[in-house]
Amino acid sequence: MSHAGVDRGQEGSRAGGPPLVEFHDVTVAYGRRPVIWNVDLEIDAACLFGIIGPNGAGKSTLLKAALGLVPMVGGSVRFFGRPLREVRSRVGYVPQRETVDWDFPVNVMDVVLMGTYGRLGWFRRPGIRERQLARDSLDRVGLADLAGRQIGRLSGGQQQRVFLARALAQQADVYLLDEPMAGVDMRSQEQIFRVLAELKAEGRLVVVVHHDLRTAAEWFDRVALVDMRLVAAGPTAVVLTPENLQRTYAGHIDVLEELGRAVATRGRTP
Repeated sequence: MSHAGVDRGQEGSRAGGPPLVEFHDVTVAYGRRPVIWNVDLEIDAACLFGIIGPNGAGKSTLLKAALGLVPMVGGSVRFFGRPLREVRSRVGYVPQRETVDWDFPVNVMDVVLMGTYGRLGWFRRPGIRERQLARDSLDRVGLADLAGRQIGRLSGGQQQRVFLARALAQQADVYLLDEPMAGVDMRSQEQIFRVLAELKAEGRLVVVVHHDLRTAAEWFDRVALVDMRLVAAGPTAVVLTPENLQRTYAGHIDVLEELGRAVATRGRTP
């Protein structure tokens, strides 16, 4: 299995090319209620990038808008300087667990093979190469021995790792993950973040909607604080300051002191 990252000769390279991901004036509303308002954000290099904020801040909505899963009232999102439809095979996605029907009668290998469909096209079936790629992807997330198990019989952490394996099989250059740690056991958290660190080392961008600010400073190189609007974005140690946390978590005073202590002890430069 090839783990080559973004070709530095392609669009979206670090040397003078467009950002890997660019949000421009992104606004999303449900009915008449704005959820995301005029967000401008550029991510121009491979890294582990966290999107952080309180519940209901619009973090997942921002990711879904980038993928065309929810309509935008205004603004645009581009990958490698181009619309998603032109580079869809280069963008992998891991959804929230609760959005998936785990009773669907499909086994682990079948789910991971879905990650190869985008490159195969409509009329080709997965062959030997695709099956080996799927096995390699399952091995990376520590689930190679469960390839034949029905997806609904797995634990929550195992299910999340299967969906990460499906994204790995896509061999994308940018990975978007929506709350991958929600309801996941510690072993699976460690396995997932080990794989995400490997992806970064391979030259890929990994963007993660994350709910636990206490671990954000430890895991992410760069972060964006979001509370409907973009509060701040940049290197983790620069962004996660008491002042920015207060602006982001206003109305959540009960958690601010604990989060501030965690950030102070775990903060690091990228």
